[in-house]
Amino acid sequence: MKLLQASVMVVALLGATQSFAKVEQCRFIGSKPDREACYDRQAKALAAKKAEAAAKPTTTDPIERMKQDDEALSLRLKNICRGC
Repeated sequence: MKLLQASVMVVALLGATQSFAKVEQCRFIGSKPDREACYDRQAKALAAKKAEAAAKPTTTDPIERMKQDDEALSLRLKNICRGC
């Protein structure tokens, strides 16, 4: 679980760094219509990246999946009233 979270954080940081560099380039465009077109292209590219990332199936280790299932089951069992 922690490995998955760490990998997601690394990917998010890399994506943010790359998109930030592109934003800096648009900021220095002199004419307003060209600058706005640049921002629009960036927004479309970012939306496409997010859609692509959401479409990718997340592969998890079978052991990690079993741990998640065990945790979910133990939470359900804790909510059962045994002496009501």
